[in-house]
Amino acid sequence: METQYDLVVIGTGVAASTVASRCRSKNWSVAVVDSRPFGGTCPLRGCDPKKVLLSAAGLVDRYAKASSERIVAPGGLEPSWPELIRFKRTFTDPVPESREKSFTDSGIETFHGRARFLDKTTIEVGADRLSAGKILIASGAKPRPLTMPGAEHVITSADFLELDTLPSRIIFIGGGYVSFELAHAAARFGAKPTILHRSDRPLKRFEPDVVGYLIETTRDAGVDVRLETEVKAVNAASDVIEVQAASPGGDVRLETDLVVHGAGRIPEIDDLDLARGGVQREKGIVVDEYLQSVSNPAVYAAGDAAQTEGMPLTPITYPTSGSDIHSML
Repeated sequence: METQYDLVVIGTGVAASTVASRCRSKNWSVAVVDSRPFGGTCPLRGCDPKKVLLSAAGLVDRYAKASSERIVAPGGLEPSWPELIRFKRTFTDPVPESREKSFTDSGIETFHGRARFLDKTTIEVGADRLSAGKILIASGAKPRPLTMPGAEHVITSADFLELDTLPSRIIFIGGGYVSFELAHAAARFGAKPTILHRSDRPLKRFEPDVVGYLIETTRDAGVDVRLETEVKAVNAASDVIEVQAASPGGDVRLETDLVVHGAGRIPEIDDLDLARGGVQREKGIVVDEYLQSVSNPAVYAAGDAAQTEGMPLTPITYPTSGSDIHSML
């Protein structure tokens, strides 16, 4: 069945939800599509759950420091990872149903499934064909594919945020800010994390002195940070996972209980059949200063899906906000 809309939005994160809601408030007919639970990265598997973990980790750290100064009684705090994840889920679990209800209550039609272009103004979602005067792609990002042998044994940061129990030994591949954040949280809750970063300095787009201080304090917190150490293979043939890496000092073999992907993310647009929609892409969808596709004027892209400058650190559309996109559509 084919249905016509004024706007179809692919994704249900911050930019997608803002644009869909504002356009609907102007009496546009709007549909939203998502292959994952509604809500997007930030509320479900990014900023918000990480803040819960880091706030708890900060509390544990402050208590430990106060205990060392005998401001509080030593040994009085017993951090519980299972209880932390249970508490985290009180924030994340209600989001998909709440977000979808918000859409439907405002008259926005919702579709679950992966979208793909059929032509410049039509997408397909399962058995449904959605045509629109405007299409917004705000599908977010996914972990960069790992090509080393044994990559299938590596979990994502989203998987990490759902761990019911915390393993004793954890290796993070890549020294991005997500690896540092999760490693700090894990260390405060009793794990022994290791970060393996292939170049001589992580976070190269950040101020060098600040990064140097971060590395120092991370090591002080009990995280083993190894630079110029590139993971070559992950072997999970036995009960213990072995990570093989190369460093200037020679090959390295490390045993661990868990390996986490922290080696960057890419736009989640590979399977949208953008060529059939006449949508030009490089790393992301190529857009002009108004986030409009340079090759298909019916299409806009926002957030991680768009080819823009700037660091992907915040849940907003760069360089313009979701409300600005609405004004341009």
